Amino acid sequence: MLKYEGMIFDLDGVLTDTARFHYMAWKRLCDEMGMRFDQTLNERLKGIGRMDSLNIILSENKSDLTDEEKLILTERKNRYYQEMISRITPDDLMPGAFELIQKLKELGVKKAVASASRNAATVLKRLGIIDRFDYIVDASAIKNGKPDPEIFLNASQNLWIPPERCIGVEDSEAGIEAIKRAGMYAIGIGAPAVLCKADLVLKDLTDTDRIISLLLR
Repeated sequence: MLKYEGMIFDLDGVLTDTARFHYMAWKRLCDEMGMRFDQTLNERLKGIGRMDSLNIILSENKSDLTDEEKLILTERKNRYYQEMISRITPDDLMPGAFELIQKLKELGVKKAVASASRNAATVLKRLGIIDRFDYIVDASAIKNGKPDPEIFLNASQNLWIPPERCIGVEDSEAGIEAIKRAGMYAIGIGAPAVLCKADLVLKDLTDTDRIISLLLR
């Protein structure tokens, strides 16, 4: 019998490494604007939506723009990102991701993707796994970004599974906090020192047996 009936995945840094494309797109934009942007600042953007990310960058650079100017910049950044993800293939799935998705299907565990990226569906199609998920959150319909739990609660609601019967999988501090605030079990993918609020931290999704053991009573 299943202890958890649903598993809700972030996309970037969990199912595929598109996080590097976000970094490259922001870096290109910031270089063009004469603003500082590095890996340290990029860490703060993980799990955060496009406009909120730009606001963090502007704050760090002590820059102030109008809403119209911000929209123009986020759209430019998104064009750079879309150019990069157009080259994604199923080979870009993170280690263990496909095997875990297959095993969850065999067990009857429902699966959702809760990504702040509005390009999530495009990326999932290019990875060849979009039809393996029961629900994909529409990021444009989410009012509050991570660490607010809204995106994970939206996923569990549309899976028709109570939050306490779901596991969330994230690679960012904001994402882990969102999962915990939603009342779910949190698996972190990355460094334990960074994802210290997670219930379990793994290097990647290759430890399928350990993850599956959590699902069973």
